[in-house]
Amino acid sequence: MTAAQRRNRILNELQRADAPISAATLAHALSVTRQVIVGDVALLRAQGHEIAATPRGYLIPDTAPTGLVRRMACFHSAEDTRDELNIMVDCGCTVLDVIVEHPVYGQLTAPLQLASRYDVEQFMQRMHQSDAAPLSLLTEGIHLHTLSCPGEDVWQHLRNILAERGFLLAEQDT
Repeated sequence: MTAAQRRNRILNELQRADAPISAATLAHALSVTRQVIVGDVALLRAQGHEIAATPRGYLIPDTAPTGLVRRMACFHSAEDTRDELNIMVDCGCTVLDVIVEHPVYGQLTAPLQLASRYDVEQFMQRMHQSDAAPLSLLTEGIHLHTLSCPGEDVWQHLRNILAERGFLLAEQDT
C-alpha cells in the first residue's frame, strides 16, 4: 500500500465512523506506527480535509451540531474540571470544545466532543496518564465552552446549576 492509498483509507475510515478513532487503532489496522498516522492526518488536514483530534481520537466533525448551540464563560480550579464537565453532560448537553485566550497565540480552541460521563472519565484519565493540565490553567481558570444542548430550558437549567456551584463566570468576577 502506498502512502497515498493509506491516507485515502484513513479518510474513508473516518468518514464511515460514528465515533472517534484513535491513532493507535488506525496504526494497528494499517500496520504502521502511530506516528505515521499522526503525520498522515497532518497531511490530510493540509490538503483541506476537516479532521478533528479529540481526547478519544480523530473524527470528521459534523458541519452543524444538533440542538441549541451556545457558548458560556466558566471559571474554576483544575480540580473542578471533572465536576464541571459532568454537570454539563448530566444535563444532556454535549461539550463541543474548550476555548482559552493565550497572551501570545490568541484564541486556542480544543475540540472535546464529550456527551456522557464515560466520555468525561476517559478525558480525565487521559489528562492524568499524560500528566497534562487543563487549558484553563493558562488563564487562571477562565475559559469558554461551546455546548450543544437539547433546548433552551436545558441551557437555562445548566446555567443555573453552574452559577450555584460558582463555575459560571459572572460579570462581577472580572
